[in-house]
Amino acid sequence: MSNLQQRVISAIVMAGVTLALTWLGGLPFRLFCAAIAALIFYEWTRMARPGNGAVLGFLAEALILVFIGALIAGLPALWLLVLVAILVAVAAIAARIQGGAQWEACGLAYAALSGLSLAYLRDDNHSGLIAILFLFAVVWATDIAAYFVGRAVGGPKLAPSISPGKTQSGALGGAVGGVIAGLLLAIVSGAGNLLQLGFIALALSIVSQIGDLFESWVKRRHACKDSSNLIPGHGGVMDRVDGLVAAAFALYVIGWIAAGADHPAMGLFPN
Repeated sequence: MSNLQQRVISAIVMAGVTLALTWLGGLPFRLFCAAIAALIFYEWTRMARPGNGAVLGFLAEALILVFIGALIAGLPALWLLVLVAILVAVAAIAARIQGGAQWEACGLAYAALSGLSLAYLRDDNHSGLIAILFLFAVVWATDIAAYFVGRAVGGPKLAPSISPGKTQSGALGGAVGGVIAGLLLAIVSGAGNLLQLGFIALALSIVSQIGDLFESWVKRRHACKDSSNLIPGHGGVMDRVDGLVAAAFALYVIGWIAAGADHPAMGLFPN
């Protein structure tokens, strides 16, 4: 089987599973978000830990397990955010005492905020479903449009020292594609605040591309081509969700400001 065939089959399977769990919401989707957080943390530490093992022993694994348990249990969002801050602080202090770098504390924060943002955006209501589908539409369309516009137009590189394959034309095409997809989803869902959602879609598209570049920088920093080889033809989970989790956190913050930490989607897509 060729690499292209592997990529297509893996993409179809991942999209199907993701959309099915998104539709179900509730506990199945929280378990999905917990799995994403766990895999992000696994891949991050796999790349960032020194060759002679973990500086913190199994402390970092214990801390991420505490977060995952609290996420699955459905702790109120503010309590969970406080817990994340405490867990990250414990990891950072332990690393400082051991004389190690802060990569594991950073990975813990990155993984936890990724899982938290996705879980609480979905919530367990219609607004949450539309918010997550809006997020998917923007991010996936950004990725697709950036790839094809970049290949067709070419031109100056976006960030050659971080990700040599990305172009400025691709970034612009991705932003346009993301806004169009987000607005189409909003129109189909019956949302009335299209101008506001258009600007939000643009912001999410930009943030998702920054998230993609950030993960590329982390991989380059640790001399890794892929975050892992868990997904046939695609590399690792971080390679697939880097832009998504960055945009999810941005959308969560926007919704939090509009409607509160526990039900952020209500401020974006009111019933």
